[in-house]
Parts: sequence; structure tokens; C-alpha cells
Amino acid sequence: MMPRIPALVLIASLLACSPLPPVDGGNVSPPGAGPGLSSCGAAELTGLIGAQVTALPDSGDWGALRIIRPGDAVTEDFSETRLNVELDAQDRIARLSCG
Repeated sequence: MMPRIPALVLIASLLACSPLPPVDGGNVSPPGAGPGLSSCGAAELTGLIGAQVTALPDSGDWGALRIIRPGDAVTEDFSETRLNVELDAQDRIARLSCG
């Protein structure tokens, strides 16, 4: 007769085999992507950090523009030519990134 394995031991061993979630909450770029701020034009706009979102030029070196306000849901799809503009609660530019 086989001894019974307590359910807790079985669950613990199954959890030990599952992959860990990303440390940064899931904001992971594809392997080797590692975009710099120049791949989407963000490097040229770093002087706008702290300015109102309306200070952004109408066009630039970015393939797409994504405005992110506090609390906005953001997809994890990656495009190194997309300019991400993160705003604070007063619609001031808080961060620029590519992806």
C-alpha cells in the first residue's frame, strides 16, 4: 500500500516547479531588445520632462505615440519605435521611454 502524501506537500512541490513572475511586475522587454532612448526619439525630448503634455511636438522620430496617465491600463506589447509619455496627475511629463 502506498503512503498518502499530504495535500500541502503535494501543492508545495507543484508550486516549486512553476516559473516566478517578473520582479518588475511584468514590464519586460523582449530578449535583446534593450532600447535606448534614441530608438523612438525620446532622447531628444528629455528636456520636456516636467512640462505640460501640450509641449510635445506634433510629430517626431517616433513610430507611434502612447500617452499614459496615472491609473491607465497599459498593454505589454513591445515596439521599440513607440514613444511612451508617462504623465503625472497634473498632465506634466514625468517619464519618457521607448517600447
